[in-house]
Amino acid sequence: MSATRRAFVFGTAAMPVLAVVAPSYGKGTYDDGATDSEIKIGNTNPYSGPASSYGVIGRCIDAYWRMVNDRGGINGRKVRFISLDDGYSPPKTVEVIRQLVEQDKVLCTFNTLGTPTNTAIHKYMNAKKVPQLFVATGASKWGQPKRFPWTMGFQPDYHTEAVIYARHILANVKDARIAVLMQNDDYGKDYYDGFREGLGKAVDRIVRHTTYETTDPTVDSQMIQLKNAGANVFFNIAIPKFAAQAIRKAAELDWRPVQYLNNVSSSVAATLKPAGLENSQGILTGLYLMDPTDHQWDDNADMKTWRAFMAKYMADANTADGSYIFAYAVSYLMEQTLRKCGDTLTRANLMKQAASHHNLRVPLLLPGITVSTSPTDFYPIQSIRLARFKNETWELFGEVLSHESV
Repeated sequence: MSATRRAFVFGTAAMPVLAVVAPSYGKGTYDDGATDSEIKIGNTNPYSGPASSYGVIGRCIDAYWRMVNDRGGINGRKVRFISLDDGYSPPKTVEVIRQLVEQDKVLCTFNTLGTPTNTAIHKYMNAKKVPQLFVATGASKWGQPKRFPWTMGFQPDYHTEAVIYARHILANVKDARIAVLMQNDDYGKDYYDGFREGLGKAVDRIVRHTTYETTDPTVDSQMIQLKNAGANVFFNIAIPKFAAQAIRKAAELDWRPVQYLNNVSSSVAATLKPAGLENSQGILTGLYLMDPTDHQWDDNADMKTWRAFMAKYMADANTADGSYIFAYAVSYLMEQTLRKCGDTLTRANLMKQAASHHNLRVPLLLPGITVSTSPTDFYPIQSIRLARFKNETWELFGEVLSHESV
């Protein structure tokens, strides 16, 4: 491990790392996790378990901070990133988060992944008054600054995304008969509640709703039930492993509904290739980030910068996986938030700066989508564009749709 690299740990305990004294802009005001030479950030990610395809996000965030440190750090301070494996298991998340907060004494946590896992630590983080920033989940609960002033989301909320799908179905599918597969936890329920709200009086168009547990080996039996319900629309509310299984099983059953896929499983590499590209044609989703497989972005300056970063810091990575785009974009937002703190690296100031972004252009967000927050708005991104899978990539269509438009 190089002297300038933070601890990046795939396990249950952080390995000790000797801090390197870097030049600072001067004496600052600090809480736990920050000094004149270092900023300590905690993270949890499912490097193992049913959601392990998301593990690349933690690896890419680590690479991003390595890049930042190579450039001199944040206002002269090196970032020490401690990422622990929680296996997408809420009890494990509680265990490793307590370690990060009480033993490692991080300044904040950043981009902890998963709705059920973040739910398990939600009250704890707010009771401890430790920032739980830019979580990797779109549940609508992350935008409640009055009740949970230390927690903030990042991506468009699941509720709004699902409302958009529902209204698109009503406007475009004649005599829609809808089947829904849903992960049986807060993540799935948030999408499903938004979907039902979007259908409004047409909610009875849902002819079958079935769930799965992340401990299930497959969703084959659920898909048979959904096909047998006679549905001509399928809303796939599943993480990549199960989303891919569902798409592949629909094809095996020769069931050809209009398919809507939640954004969290929109990665071509993690979901659609395992499902079979031939089985994925015509699937609809909502995007807010550029897709690395979409050639219209090949000459885009942000995409060129990202590809150069990947070539230098993650040379062996599969750049068709949009999770790397997500990790880069959210890390950029975290970097800008830390820079705005200056030499006042307290938890209160960090939340203040996180809640004061105004139309910030974050690299790799789709044109027309920016980040805005305020003390009363903890939803940084509230816009998406619809896309249809064609050949080997997503094809965008329509206008930018925002929270206000639905």
